[in-house]
Amino acid sequence: MNHSETASAAMTKTLQRPPAPAPEEPRTKVAELAPRVRDLRLDFFRGLAMFIILVAHTPGNFLASWIPARWGFSDATEIFVFCSGMASAIAFGGGFDRVGWRLGSARVLFRVWQVYWAHVGLFCATIALTVWLTDLEITGMNYWGQLNLWPVFVESEKWANPNIFLSFMTLRYVPNYFDVLPMYMVVLLFMPIIMLLVRVNLFAVAAFVFCVWLMAQETLMHSVGLEAWHLALPAEPWSSRIWFFNPFGWQLIFFTGFAFMRGWLPKPPVSMVLVLLAAVVVLATIPLSDVGVREFDLPWAEAWRAENAAWFDKTSFAPLRYLHFLALAYLAWVVAGDKGNRLLSRGTGAAARVWGWVVTIVLKVGQQSLAVFVVSMFLARLMGFGIDVTKFDTLSTVLINIAGCMGLVATAYGAGWFKSQPWKKAIA
Repeated sequence: MNHSETASAAMTKTLQRPPAPAPEEPRTKVAELAPRVRDLRLDFFRGLAMFIILVAHTPGNFLASWIPARWGFSDATEIFVFCSGMASAIAFGGGFDRVGWRLGSARVLFRVWQVYWAHVGLFCATIALTVWLTDLEITGMNYWGQLNLWPVFVESEKWANPNIFLSFMTLRYVPNYFDVLPMYMVVLLFMPIIMLLVRVNLFAVAAFVFCVWLMAQETLMHSVGLEAWHLALPAEPWSSRIWFFNPFGWQLIFFTGFAFMRGWLPKPPVSMVLVLLAAVVVLATIPLSDVGVREFDLPWAEAWRAENAAWFDKTSFAPLRYLHFLALAYLAWVVAGDKGNRLLSRGTGAAARVWGWVVTIVLKVGQQSLAVFVVSMFLARLMGFGIDVTKFDTLSTVLINIAGCMGLVATAYGAGWFKSQPWKKAIA
């Protein structure tokens, strides 16, 4: 999953090398379609998503008002989940073909186990950090309260928290900003089911994914009198609040990426008609976006958003978010070129060298997405504190964002170094 290229010349060589012929797989015909060459677009756009998520999660960050999410219905979360589906098809999908369903499922469970402890570690580290920052009394702000962690520290009639850490460890208590990794875990658990259904046919897979997504649409289920069948997971034992990222809805985009990478869905053709349609969808949503309402001051757009919020609801991954992401993804897919060849630097000039350096860094960040994401959540708290200390000074905020991005880059290279196990090379 983490095959890195450290220079644009090396990436070019990789792209030019013809893929090795796939061995015959008697288990399934679909396996023959699974690609063996990693697409640069996967890691590049996932890397971009990591930087955007850092900016978005930093409190008081004025740059968060201009991230792509503010210009449409979808945001970096869709990129992350979609690319994670593609990466999972590479990392786990082929394993089901090679070692069978039982061992393939075991590998998925092991990954869920890893993500679970990353989630626990992030929570504990963040609590320690926010308590320390609050106790410094530099800004006068309560940083653990900022994350709505009151149930962890304060007894109240509004919540029952004698077993708060047990609730957290069993994912019955999922605090604000800590619901991405739990969502990812549940979606991964769907993979063995999908790999069983594909033995029937692809229509069974599509029907299952679509029906689960439909049942996650709360407004729809209530409107047809099937609210009892609404699929969601509780976020806290003392209330009716559900996970902010409903995994039963978000599995749709995960398995869309999974299906593309497995070859279950054909590559869309590069067509001027499709390019124009996708562009129309992206541009038409701008007046209805956060930026559109905020900057254009369109009363009808604000009224439309209020009346139709269910159609772009983030929690359930509503249909307009899916449509907007598909349009945006198609444009990015066309611009990047086949296997991302247009991302590679051309020529030998200074601009080409800088671009090659940027691409190499973004690819590295995308390849180490789990480690980078966990660190980004932690860094966002530190960055928010720095912005509070500097009293939202523009130059200071920009410098803090640059420092945060450098932290993500350092994390990616550090994680890559440890995963390479250099001590084994030294012994050899």
